Amino acid sequence: MALIVVGGHSRNLGKTSVVAGLIAALAEYEWTAMKITQYGHGICSADGHACDCATGEHSWAIAEEHDRSGKTDTSRFLVAGARQSWWVRTEQGHLAEAMPRVREILARSGHAILESNSIIKFVRPDLYLTVLDPATPDFKKSAKEFLDRADAVVLHAKDDGRNAWDNVSLKPVSLRPTFLIQPPEYVTAELIQFVRARLELAAHR
Repeated sequence: MALIVVGGHSRNLGKTSVVAGLIAALAEYEWTAMKITQYGHGICSADGHACDCATGEHSWAIAEEHDRSGKTDTSRFLVAGARQSWWVRTEQGHLAEAMPRVREILARSGHAILESNSIIKFVRPDLYLTVLDPATPDFKKSAKEFLDRADAVVLHAKDDGRNAWDNVSLKPVSLRPTFLIQPPEYVTAELIQFVRARLELAAHR
């Protein structure tokens, strides 16, 4: 079964919009969607609020989304047409502890699409897309670490061609297919065609 991972170098780049757009455009795959969030020190993954107990049983939490209001990222996945949607929350650096449960969900899910960078450390997807916005200076460590694993780039179009990143080389993805987006359109016909071709290729392996 197919596994797609969508990552990016920072928050608020449109990663969730890319995932939701692909779910809607490729509805025949009946996706299981998953968003993985890692909280910083002092944040408890049980409820996402600051606390002093983000260890032991609170180092990770996984919840299935049932709300279809579209008010949360995982709810947007359901609205887009996902068969199931899950939110994985872990304390920073503790994703490995949640992986047995994540693998269990994926093993019985059929086709899956995940929003995360760090999951690349534990799985080898059929397709890994990275979303980049030259106007956003922040570049997460996980995005740098796995940049060379990206199969394609979803790039926010920018008129002047410059970027705001210091000490970040895009050489690892310089020869990868690049799909320009201009919000509010996050998924183009060309991107959908590329993803569909990769899924068909994976099905024949």
